[in-house]
Amino acid sequence: MKSITKTQSRQRRHARIRSRVIGSALRPRLAVYKSNRYIHAQVIDDEAGKTLIAGSTKGMKAKKTAAAKELGKDLAKRAQAAGIKAVVFDRGGFRYTGRVAILADAAREAGLTM
Repeated sequence: MKSITKTQSRQRRHARIRSRVIGSALRPRLAVYKSNRYIHAQVIDDEAGKTLIAGSTKGMKAKKTAAAKELGKDLAKRAQAAGIKAVVFDRGGFRYTGRVAILADAAREAGLTM
């Protein structure tokens, strides 16, 4: 029997989530990917297959949690400037805790509706 790695488990969870979470032009998807060092997030219109806004904690001088909060605020400001008020949150198979939750909460505080 073949063992299942953490990455494979996360990818399965993400596939389950993606079967229900779909971004549109009216309400795009805020997708999050978390590595050990960085967080990457993008606002995606799945109908058109286009990434509207993307950001990462790469290059930020802040610690991991502070950088995640900064990224959430930055994405929300850029989304609002592009006329996006509401998004669907896609946690990417990661638990909704820690840096993932901090990013989402910061985006909400900055004015995005989820």
